[in-house]
Order: sequence, then C-alpha cells, then structure tokens
Amino acid sequence: MDWLRNKFDWNRARAFLVTAEEGSLSAAARALGMAQPTLGRQVNALEQELEVVLFERIGNSLVLTPSGLELLEHIRVMNVAANKVALTAKGQSQNLEGTISISCTELYAALFLPPIVAKLRKLEPKIRIEIIATDSVSDLRRREADIAIRNFRPTQPELIAKKIKTESVRLYATPQYLDSIQNPTELKDLQRAEFINFDRTGALINGLNTLGLNLTEQNFPILSDNYLAHWQLVKQDLGIGIMPQELGDKDSDVTRVLADLAPIQYPVWLTSHRELRTSRRVRRVFDFLSDELSGA
Repeated sequence: MDWLRNKFDWNRARAFLVTAEEGSLSAAARALGMAQPTLGRQVNALEQELEVVLFERIGNSLVLTPSGLELLEHIRVMNVAANKVALTAKGQSQNLEGTISISCTELYAALFLPPIVAKLRKLEPKIRIEIIATDSVSDLRRREADIAIRNFRPTQPELIAKKIKTESVRLYATPQYLDSIQNPTELKDLQRAEFINFDRTGALINGLNTLGLNLTEQNFPILSDNYLAHWQLVKQDLGIGIMPQELGDKDSDVTRVLADLAPIQYPVWLTSHRELRTSRRVRRVFDFLSDELSGA
C-alpha cells in the first residue's frame, strides 16, 4: 500500500457523515459540539480532496448528490469500524479514572440514581459520572452510553445484560382526591376515577385493564410525556397515577389506591457492551449499580 499517498482525513469524513444524517450543517454542528463554519470547511475540504460534489443546496436544505449517496455507505462502514476500535480500546483500560455514561429513564435519573451516585463518588472520586436521562433507548453499540438501565433484555449479541430486580408498580393518589371520589374500595369503583396518563400508545390503559379495571380513554383526561410531571399532577389532587412501590410508599403526600390490588410487575436490566465489560472502570460502576439497585 502507498502510505504516502493515502492521506484520507477521518475528521472530514465524519463531518460529512453527520451532516448527511442530520440533514443540515447547523444540526450536524450541534451534534458534534463544534462551530458551523468549522464543520462547513471540513465538508468542503473533503469535496476538494475527493474532487466530487457531495451536497446540493435546495432552499434551506442540503441534499446528497449521487456521488454523496454512494460515498455515504462507505463512510458508514468506516464509522462502525471506528466505533469498534474505540470500544475495544476502552474495554481494555484498567484505569479507574475517567468518565462513565449511564442511560436511564427520567424517573431513574431523578429519583433512584442521585443517592447511588453520591455514594459512588465518595468511594471512587476519580470516576466522572454522566447521566443520560431519556425515555428513548440509547444505542450502546454506537457508544451513546456505557451502561443502560432498561426494562427489557437486549437481544443484540454485542451486549451483555444482568437482571437486577423485578419492579412492582402500584396505583397512588392523594387522600384528598380519593375523598372526592368516595374512597373506592372495589375495582368497579375506579371506573368513576380519573387517571394521569403518560403514554400515547395505549399501553398504560391496557396494562391497567389487565388488572381488571375496565378503563376507557374517558378515564384519562390529562396526559404528560414527562413522568416527573405525571407524578406532580397526581400530587395536585388531579387523579390517580402509578409509581414504583418503593418510591410511592415513601411519599407522604400520597397513599395506595386499593392497597390489596396486585401490582404491575416488570424486570429491570443492567446492560453494557461486552467489550466495555472488560474495562475495570465500567465493571466497577456496573457492579456497584447492580448491588445498589438490587437493594433499592
């Protein structure tokens, strides 16, 4: 191979890839955390280096040319390879100092993780923690996070997972709200109750109806995509909500609804990339989270 002539710049290729996937220079610059003019110069430099036009500007949008479309597939393959190199190198690191990113739901980020992270920081002050609070699934294979807390077992062979507990979720409301609906004592009484929804797919209604509640859309007059907002709405006497039992039972502002009603149960999995599992730093945080969340 002629190494002197092979001067391909991966940074320029990455700038092109992110611009193509994000659809504009401004969005790509935000995704990469860099200035838009700098990103634009990298894309222009790649076009000059390869002597092809990669984008055409139509209005305010960038559209890939046929040459750009063909090149994009090759750059994506390069990106996958670059990620594998970084994962392998990080996985072999035995240094405890560095950053670990944890992806989890907003509920876990706000109510479960803070005391755990506080304890971890005292034990391992050289480990920096980044919490990615999202109800979307972070792609561990693309290094969007090092560790993820999920409610399902991953199927990808590149990932490893450990089931750390089974979560019990119950119905809660304020005593004032329950008084307003004559303090229900049977399942049929909840048909006159209102619930706070946080799910647009119908999964929450279906899940509650599996318990025998027989609810309809009319029972859900309020919806919030944010689970923490959902809980605050419950505490404003606006209806019934759901919460993991270990959190709901500790909240003095609410009480269980039909205390003897069986809880909804779901698994909690801790997941990481299998190559990261060989990293001493990731292994330390993974095992610590497993121990702490199992006892939560």
